Amino acid sequence: MTETRKLTGWHALAIFGGAFALIIGVNLFMAFSAISTFPGVETRNAYIASQTFDKRRAAQEALGWKVAARHTGGLLVLSIMDDAGRAVRVDEMQAILGRPTHVKDDRSPDFVFDGRAYVAHEELAPGNWNIRLKALAADGTPFEQRVVFHVRG
Repeated sequence: MTETRKLTGWHALAIFGGAFALIIGVNLFMAFSAISTFPGVETRNAYIASQTFDKRRAAQEALGWKVAARHTGGLLVLSIMDDAGRAVRVDEMQAILGRPTHVKDDRSPDFVFDGRAYVAHEELAPGNWNIRLKALAADGTPFEQRVVFHVRG
């Protein structure tokens, strides 16, 4: 003979408490994961940076550069073209390659200008990637852009 079990108040309290504990635990895990992978501050003082933003943007747009990136055959190709479609060779360049969601894969590729584009040997996993580019034009104009590209798997 089987005995039927009753759902008592203690059972309901245990189920209710367990469900809330699970929800709170998942929320804490997600919050910790979000904070620990956040790349950090883009600028130390946003107010100070905003004071010259329009002037810097206008100077950068006056260059007329179009920047694109692609990954093919183990090569990361970063092309910078002027408004006439000619390849641009910059005076200085800093580039940080990484994922858009975390910094653990960040690295600085060793780009070499081949006359048409900047090329670096990089093995990249499939997915979305960013290049945070800082360059200096021949006339001394600073250029900053985040170049987003996708690597097919």
